[in-house]
Amino acid sequence: MSEVAREELSAIAAIYCEKGECEVLQISETEGISFRIQTGVKGPLETDVLLKLLFSLPINYPSTLPNISVHSEQLTRTQCMAVKERLLEEAKRHFSQPMIHELILWIQHNLKYVVQQDKTSACSGESMLSTEATTDNAVSTVLLHLDHMRAKGKYVKTLEKWCADLKLTGRVMFMGKMIFILLQGDKSSIKEYMVLQKTSKVDVDSSGKKCKEKMISVLFETKAQTEDRRFQAFEVKEYSTLDELQNEFKAAGLAELFTEFVLPRLK
Repeated sequence: MSEVAREELSAIAAIYCEKGECEVLQISETEGISFRIQTGVKGPLETDVLLKLLFSLPINYPSTLPNISVHSEQLTRTQCMAVKERLLEEAKRHFSQPMIHELILWIQHNLKYVVQQDKTSACSGESMLSTEATTDNAVSTVLLHLDHMRAKGKYVKTLEKWCADLKLTGRVMFMGKMIFILLQGDKSSIKEYMVLQKTSKVDVDSSGKKCKEKMISVLFETKAQTEDRRFQAFEVKEYSTLDELQNEFKAAGLAELFTEFVLPRLK
């Protein structure tokens, strides 16, 4: 683990030393450092906003950018995503340097502008939603293909937790050695899921060490049509025959998806 990261965490803990301001979640030689900062910030019209910022520093930080999550009861999900994206943009400006305190200071001074910009882009003329806002709130369907799962039990439990937290529904589908993940939910939630999928250590390698998912592919993604049937929950299912798997797609109104993207991989 980087000594720079340890020193930075020590400095931040000293600065944000009031009860609840800084919570260390993990210090690991193999997985890095994770901690949460709670800080009060002035939002639009000088309203008080309590920001909860989760920073995960990889073992080679600051040569690798941190992972950032943003939560606040005073902000919408879309606004939290906007704050996260701006923080990641700002992080690139400090690449290879200790940056967490700089990011916290930046958002303390700029939150009201980020949120105001998000509100402005969400409105046009007389209360008309922008394409971006509509897209983020629209229900999307995405089909993923996984090459394998070595630690199947733990992997599946992780997926179930992510989908519950992000309010995503769908299926993990096992058919012989083939693994498909079919998800439905807000596009912003699916984007956040994909970040988790690609940056978290969800499986183990051939030697049994925890590893990130490097062999996942997006087969199909689209905005769900109003006439599409929706999954009511996220479930894990195993199929013994091709007909069983095909019927799952038919029941969801996604028969064409099965024919075009799933069937060719099963032949």
